[in-house]
Amino acid sequence: MKQARQRNFHVPISENLYQALRREAERQGQPATRLVRGLLEQWEQRLRAQVLHSEITDYAVSQAGTAADLDPALEAAGIEALNADPGGSRRRKAKHK
Repeated sequence: MKQARQRNFHVPISENLYQALRREAERQGQPATRLVRGLLEQWEQRLRAQVLHSEITDYAVSQAGTAADLDPALEAAGIEALNADPGGSRRRKAKHK
């Protein structure tokens, strides 16, 4: 399997941040570069998730009250199902043998 191309990104940081990263890397028993790479990957994943959430929210708000909002037949069926089994949404206790 071919590895993705690795790139260096040189970022000046404060002495305090540098020392904190070094201490944490030592505490975890890993190179500081691996620690920072992992932190950046986690940040990028959270950022993508936040952007997606924001885009979904914007779409939902823009479509509220329109034909794309909710299918009336689906809404009616959901209400009917909930009324037919009022305890159905509650977690049932497991039977003991």
